[in-house]
Amino acid sequence: MTIRKRPRIGMVALAAVALTATALTGPAQASRGTAPKPADHQATQRAIDAAIEAGVPGVTAEARDSRGVWQSATGVGDLESGAPRHKNDRFRVGSITNTFVATVLLQMEAEKKLSLDDTVEHHLPGVVTGNGNDGRSITVRQLLNHTSGLFDYVIEPTYYEKYILGDGFLQHRYDTLTPEQRLKVAFSHAPQFQPGARHSFSHTNDLLAALIVEKVGGTSYENEVRKRITKPLGLKATSSPGTSTTLPQPSSRGYSKLFFFSQPDRIDDVSEFNGSQVWGDGDIISSAGDLNRFYRALMRGKLLPAQQLEEMKTTVVNPDLPITSYGLGIERLEMSCGISLWYHDGGTVGSLTFAAFTEDGRHQLTVNYNSDWEASQLLPTLNAEFCGTTSG
Repeated sequence: MTIRKRPRIGMVALAAVALTATALTGPAQASRGTAPKPADHQATQRAIDAAIEAGVPGVTAEARDSRGVWQSATGVGDLESGAPRHKNDRFRVGSITNTFVATVLLQMEAEKKLSLDDTVEHHLPGVVTGNGNDGRSITVRQLLNHTSGLFDYVIEPTYYEKYILGDGFLQHRYDTLTPEQRLKVAFSHAPQFQPGARHSFSHTNDLLAALIVEKVGGTSYENEVRKRITKPLGLKATSSPGTSTTLPQPSSRGYSKLFFFSQPDRIDDVSEFNGSQVWGDGDIISSAGDLNRFYRALMRGKLLPAQQLEEMKTTVVNPDLPITSYGLGIERLEMSCGISLWYHDGGTVGSLTFAAFTEDGRHQLTVNYNSDWEASQLLPTLNAEFCGTTSG
């Protein structure tokens, strides 16, 4: 699981303790290598209900398997009016954007337009420099599997306090930011480690990957995603916001505990903020249905040739949580009931999303909270859907 470095953004703050309790210590439901098929989605709905009871305003979810499509919309989408969440809500997917970018880069590799072993300097000359950062020693592959060692700009204290936390977010939510402004924050810090030494998630990697898409494609990364993925798959609920501050309809309000250090019970409506602030590493807007269709097509070889799909599934260990490992834009998780899942999570201010799917692409689950807290409740939902129990 992508363990983020703060209580919120970057964040699906899927804490190691919660993950371990759910994925490792839950009662085994079958022998290793065998996945029990739940008779229905009652356990999944119970887990969603538990998230609402724990304080999540609203949840929208969709599962797809051999029995068809199951959808759920629980709780409220607007705390002020009491309007419910909708099954087809649009929401910001956060770092799930990474899978779209990685898919485009792998398509470009298949087309001989780049190599994953190209250096970042080759495509973005002079961009990664200063304070020991050197684009000549980092490859495209290391960006995608987060082994570059580059500092994560999102966790820089000044940036975090200005754009993500408390009064800083409220004052600057409508600011337009360029990729260069965010990269400047990252490269004001020395690398965390030498390239290739280990895995550590950094939004800086994903921002650079999106810039490489643009350099190689000769057009915006949004256009590349549109023509290569969303249009061919008919993902009509999936879009990129540019500098827009609002979500397309139908959608719910998004909520955050911006002042969780000083006012832990305070909840702010954070529905509106400038999409440029998460451009390339968290800006895509989608729905549970579209994400399930995307991951199904991806894992069933509809978007990548066999060689590139195998590269995407070649993982490095996450040292923070060894039961997970990180590929190129997707992650692998070993479940207590004996199955392995692929997944990606994503968080922005006011939204948490988790998408999980089997390797054969036949079973998917996507869950979205219109809030950025109680992330530990996501894992019981995952366990319920794929292992048939919420115990952990």
